[in-house]
Amino acid sequence: MKKLSILALSICMMGTLSANAQFGKLLDKAKSKIGGSSAGKKSGSFSTVWESEFDNKASFLAVSNSDGSYILGTDDNSATVLDQSGKVIWSGDYKKITTNNTNKCEYQFIIWKENGGYLFLFDERKLGTDRVAVIDIKSGKEMWNSELYQNLIPKGTKREDGADQGELETVKYISELDAFLISQKASVILVKADTGEKIWETNRFKGGVGKYIYDAKRNEIVMINFKPTALGALFAGFKNQLVKINAANGDVLWDATFTGLIEKELVTRRAIVDLWIKDDKIYMYLNGLQVYNINNGQKLWEAIYENDMDGGGGGLFSNTANKKYYRTIADPVFEDNAVYLVMFGTRDRTKYIEKHDLESGKLLWASEKITGAFSMPNLYKTGDKVLLQIGGKVQVQEYRWETRSNPMGGTYREMVPYIYWDYKAQKNGVLAIDDKTGKTAWRSEKFDKRITDIIIDGDKTAFVGDGDEFYGYDIASGNQLFDVKHNDAKVGKATDVIDFGDKVVVLSEKGLASYNKKDGSRAYASDKIKGVDFFYEIGGNYFLRDQRNSKNVIYGINMTNGDTKGSVQSKGKGGSPQYGSGIDITDDGEFIFAFKGRKVEKIKVNN
Repeated sequence: MKKLSILALSICMMGTLSANAQFGKLLDKAKSKIGGSSAGKKSGSFSTVWESEFDNKASFLAVSNSDGSYILGTDDNSATVLDQSGKVIWSGDYKKITTNNTNKCEYQFIIWKENGGYLFLFDERKLGTDRVAVIDIKSGKEMWNSELYQNLIPKGTKREDGADQGELETVKYISELDAFLISQKASVILVKADTGEKIWETNRFKGGVGKYIYDAKRNEIVMINFKPTALGALFAGFKNQLVKINAANGDVLWDATFTGLIEKELVTRRAIVDLWIKDDKIYMYLNGLQVYNINNGQKLWEAIYENDMDGGGGGLFSNTANKKYYRTIADPVFEDNAVYLVMFGTRDRTKYIEKHDLESGKLLWASEKITGAFSMPNLYKTGDKVLLQIGGKVQVQEYRWETRSNPMGGTYREMVPYIYWDYKAQKNGVLAIDDKTGKTAWRSEKFDKRITDIIIDGDKTAFVGDGDEFYGYDIASGNQLFDVKHNDAKVGKATDVIDFGDKVVVLSEKGLASYNKKDGSRAYASDKIKGVDFFYEIGGNYFLRDQRNSKNVIYGINMTNGDTKGSVQSKGKGGSPQYGSGIDITDDGEFIFAFKGRKVEKIKVNN
């Protein structure tokens, strides 16, 4: 699945797949009436199902659930929930809904459930006890509140500056248990999400939960920790912990120490670590691979490296405090008996591939070393070959100071988060490695810095392009099957490739070009769309995104012929972090919600 990116957000990001979190500046709350239906109105060539309004300004959260049956809009002090027809289900002030007078909430995030969900509110009080409350999305009633949990966010945080994004670092929703894990100074506490009842508490795990896996067969949680910003100054003797916990009573079954420091992405606040359970082993991906016995926590083997991404030097692609690069290294590729890893050789940015026996960790082979490689973002196992993409787009996350207009008059400056893709000028290419020996089978270096991802068809052919060319290769021999001049399509330089049946669609700066896999002949070219920076495939529907000039435009595309079904533009706040400011899309891809302040429009994708 394509990784999602966001551009020009002034909202918080998702901490988990089930939780959206956003924030906005305090705006005056005013009363308004829900708008009437306006079915049949056109938005581009899409049909508008209805237009409606929230009772509040929806300056904090503005999202829908997966099927569009609940639409939530919140500001700092209140919330409105609409149904699938745009009618108000409930609306109210937090201070009146909650019994502990939770108000002016610094943090809010939504946990969607099958029939509604939970709205989590956190009210940080400077001169009193911090307040937490959870509201039922379906009824608008308070489910529970508490003043027991303190120091959940950094004191003095100015959320308008974007200092801390997403689901609270100290609160993790465990969807499989329908519970919250809350990190405190001395312990971690598991509480029921619907009642706030404490299930258990343990003082043998300290810190925030960087990643967890729930083992349903054993009713156990395997999780790793990190030092959260909120509690960093409170911890003494903090250590890296990988633990297995009995989910029923909180007993720590074993405790292991891991190597490395878990960091969080600059904007999304995603912990830069992955965790998998395969058979009787736990695999932790953190600057290489560390492997543990799931039964006793014993470390079995490791293949780790020193990361060169923070090498400094102040160059164009060096990480800085407000700008960092991600998605530069391919994830491990697991086969039945082996795993393939991109490894870092030295601080001079030498990288190579290693194949390890999955059971013992034995090094089976190491590929040739590739010097000067900033990124190796994709690794593929196909037949008796391993294909490595050298170079290509990398993700950039950064904060920029921007001047905004104040609704009450004047201007103010805020730190605005950006996520986008960029390219590194390096010696790009495709390397094919013999899977038995690790020797180079063939190599092609015909690509400029805009080398695309590789699309593999039936373990026989590979398709890859760059800014101006589109190529097909026989994987077994490395023979070039065709070379098409993509610039002849007059859709601008290529930015991405989409696997679409017997064709490859090349997403470009000014439109789309489709090529037949059998011979590289062009099926169509469409130059009707410019400035597209990303695509989504949702329920068989394809969408392109353009977020130039602080706008957010989503296009619906018929990939068979390149025709545009319609487009939606939103300048509003809110929306899902997946799709950018002011836009949310149902999981079946059939409906788009566009938000702008109080207003929300429901749009049908396929007429």
